[in-house]
Amino acid sequence: MLTILGFAMIATFLVLIMTKKMSPIAALVLIPALFCVAVGQGAQLGDYVIEGVGNLAPTAAMLMFAIVYFGVMIDVGLFDPIVRGILKFCQADPMRIVVGTAVLAAIVSLDGDGSTTFMITVSAMYPLYKRLKMSLVVMTGVAATANGVMNTLPWGGPTARAATALKLDASEIFVPMIPALAMGLLAVFVLAYVLGIRERKRLGMLTLDEALAREPQPAPETVSAGTGTGTGTGGKDRLRKGTGASASGTGEMSGTSTGGKENEDGDDEEFQGLDPDRSTLRPKLYWFNAGLTAALLTAMIMELMPIPVLFLLGAALALTVNFPHMPDQRARIAAHADNVLNVSGMVFAAAVFTGVLTGTGMVEHMADWVVGAVPEAMGPHMAIVTGLLSLPLTYFMSNDGFYFGVLPVLAEAGAAHGVSPLEIARASLAGQALHMSSPLVPAVYVLVGMAKVEFGDHTRFTVKWAVLTSLVVLAAGVLFGIM
Repeated sequence: MLTILGFAMIATFLVLIMTKKMSPIAALVLIPALFCVAVGQGAQLGDYVIEGVGNLAPTAAMLMFAIVYFGVMIDVGLFDPIVRGILKFCQADPMRIVVGTAVLAAIVSLDGDGSTTFMITVSAMYPLYKRLKMSLVVMTGVAATANGVMNTLPWGGPTARAATALKLDASEIFVPMIPALAMGLLAVFVLAYVLGIRERKRLGMLTLDEALAREPQPAPETVSAGTGTGTGTGGKDRLRKGTGASASGTGEMSGTSTGGKENEDGDDEEFQGLDPDRSTLRPKLYWFNAGLTAALLTAMIMELMPIPVLFLLGAALALTVNFPHMPDQRARIAAHADNVLNVSGMVFAAAVFTGVLTGTGMVEHMADWVVGAVPEAMGPHMAIVTGLLSLPLTYFMSNDGFYFGVLPVLAEAGAAHGVSPLEIARASLAGQALHMSSPLVPAVYVLVGMAKVEFGDHTRFTVKWAVLTSLVVLAAGVLFGIM
C-alpha cells in the first residue's frame, strides 16, 4: 500500500505543477500532508516536517547567503568580463547564445556547486535572451542538463556518495567514466546547437549592434508548434541597479513582460543588467572580489568549512568591503530579497515533501518494489539495469536516498551474478543529467527563480532532453566497456 501511495503522491504532485493547477510551493506542502493523512500517519506529520526541515536547513542557509554573495559580485562587476566575452562570441545569434549557455554552464560547473553555476549562468545570459525574445526555458533546460553531466565530478556529490556507499575509491569510479561523460557533455552541446537553430529560425539573426538598437516589442502570446506561452513581471529596481540577477518572463518558448519601465517608455531595462556605468560597480576592488571568490570556491572544494558557513562569511565580508555604508548594504540585501525568499521558501516546502516521503516509509517501499521487479534473467546485466533505474530513482529521490539506500542493494544483486561493484557504481551516475531538474534538488529553484520560469514549464521542456542525455551516457559506458 505504501508503495502505491508513494507513486501516487509523486504523480499527483507532478501533474498539478505541470498543469499549473497549483504552485510548486503549495503542492510541495499540501500534497504530502494529504497523503500522510491517507496512510494513517497524520499524527506524525509534524515530526516528519520538522525532521525534513532540519535536514534541509543547512541547504537553505547556504542558498540564502550564496544568492546574496553572488548577487553582490554581480552588482560590483566581477562577472562583467565573462558577460562581455559571451556577448562577443554570441553576436546576437540565437544559436550561438544557446551554445554559449551550455559552454558557460559546463565551465562554471567545475566548482561542483549547482547553485553557483545557475546564478552565474542566468546572470550572464538572461539579458540576451530577454532582448532577443528567446525562450527562457531553453536557457534553464540547457543549463540544468549541462550541470547534471558535470555534477558527476568527484567533488560534486554523487560520485563521492557512490564511493562511500560501496566502499570504493572515488577516482576508480570517476576516471574510467570520463569518456562516457564526455559523450554526455557532447550530447548537451549538440542539443544546444539544435535548440539554437530552432530559435534562430523562429526569431531570425541580428548583429549585436542591431539587437541593441532594436526597439523592445512584447513577445507573442503564442508561437509555432512545439512551443508554449508564458507571462512574467519584472523587478525594476534590481535591474535598473544593474544586478542582472533577476528579471521577468516565464514560459516554454516565449514570454510577455508586464513590469518595469520598459512598458512605460520603451526603455528595455532588462538589458541594463550589463550597464557599464551602474552605480554599484567597484572597479578598484575587482581583484579583491576575484580573490575572495577564488578563495571561497577553493575552500568549498577542499571542504575547509561547511558550505553554509563559507557563504555566510563570504557574504558578510563582500558586503562590508564593497558597501561600507549601512544604507548601501541594506539596499543590496533588499535588491536580492525576492530571490532569497523564493528559493529558501521553496527549499523549506520541499522539506515537507521529503520528510513525509521518508518518514512514512514510502520511499523505502518504493525502492524495494523497483529492485524486486528486476527479472532474475537480468542479473548478469545489473550494471545496465542500475543505469536505467538511476533515471527515475534519482529524479524522485534525493541522491542520499538513492546512493545510500538503493545502490547497495543493487550492488549486492549484481555481485551474485558476477557484476563488480565498480560497474554498478559507474552506471549509477548515468541519471545525473535528469536528477538536476528534480523537484527535490534545491539548486533547480535557484535556476527557475532567477530566470522567472515556471517550474512546471521547465520540467515539461527539460525532462525529455535530460533523459536522452542520460541514455547517451549509459550507452557510451556500455560501448566503451566501462560497465
